[in-house]
Formats: sequence, structure tokens, C-alpha cells
Amino acid sequence: MIFALSPSTHDAKHRVEHELDDGTRLVWELLDDEPPDAQVAAEVDIQTGWIARLDRVDFPPGGIAYRHVHPGPGIRRILHGELTVDRDDGEPPCPYRAGEAWFEGADDPVLATASATQDTAFVRVLLLPAEWAGRRTIRYLDPADEDKPRLQRAAILREVPL
Repeated sequence: MIFALSPSTHDAKHRVEHELDDGTRLVWELLDDEPPDAQVAAEVDIQTGWIARLDRVDFPPGGIAYRHVHPGPGIRRILHGELTVDRDDGEPPCPYRAGEAWFEGADDPVLATASATQDTAFVRVLLLPAEWAGRRTIRYLDPADEDKPRLQRAAILREVPL
């Protein structure tokens, strides 16, 4: 199954739509084939009874999400600011700016560092096992990071069954 973020709808099995303040339309879908207008698309393996969660994460200047994982894959899109994502895969960290999007697989370790000079925010859809409904999904890889200040704030906007 293909998980994609596009500006328009397609013949999808499941869909989550979100309109930004400026009228930009974001459409996350599960499809058989990658749509031609996909900003980001990836193959995913989901199970019966999963949910799709649309949420928003806000960082103050210099905010850090220490190296962590989530229990399901997700596509994120920067609303404003800049977020540098270090995937711990041997590649250099990648900065994402307003309008840019990326995919993170389930249990892919990432370190996310917000711009030092401006607020940063992204929206994402995570595909999650149903037992994660309404629950915080971030799991820090270094237990010591659990005790560090978490300046980023996540707000669940919507959860829908798949």
C-alpha cells in the first residue's frame, strides 16, 4: 500500500484532509499506486484496526526532539520555521523548511532540531496501531532524555479508523 501526501484527492482507500490557514489543502491517502502529484509517497504495511492520526507539533526557537522513534510510519509537512532531521543513517542531517515534507518509517530513529531563531511547526499523519489512540507516541532512545525539558508541544487534531 502507498501512503502519500498530495494537494488533491484520488481514488483512496483511506484519506485524511487538512486545510491550512492560507487555504492550502493537504491530503494524506492510502492508495494502490503513487499519485502523480504526490509531494511525498512511501510504501507502508499497516494492519486491520489501525488509526490515522493528524496532529501538529510546535517547537520554540532551539527546541529539540531528542533521538526518538514512533510506533507507526508518518508523513510530516513543515508549516513555518525550519527543522533539521538527523536520521542516524550515515547521511548528513536534512533541513526542512516551510512547505517541505518527509516520510519517517515506524521505529526509524530521528533527532529533530528546530531553528535557533524562529518558531517552527509541522503537521503530520501517523498510521498507528489502535492501542495508541489518544496516547503520546514519542519514545526516546536514551532513557536520560525522558528527564530533559521537552519544549515541543504536540496536539492531536483528529484520529480516524483505517
